[in-house]
Amino acid sequence: FDPRHYLRTHRHGFPKTGPHRLRFLLESVKDLRETLKKKGSTLVVRKGKPEDVVRDLITQLGSVSTVVFHEEVREIL
Repeated sequence: FDPRHYLRTHRHGFPKTGPHRLRFLLESVKDLRETLKKKGSTLVVRKGKPEDVVRDLITQLGSVSTVVFHEEVREIL
């Protein structure tokens, strides 16, 4: 979870993620973790800036050959 997603918007001061969306995200992550657990896998969940969290995970794991992720598309004005 990137803390920057829970700040207020620059233009209008609205929350980027409101309480209903946050609840949905948390429930979805919990459900995904439970589903993966039933299949013998797991889900790593971290809070922090992705550029820091991914680097730290790679360092912890040691033998990472590939990292795949996506960047959220931002509106260009």
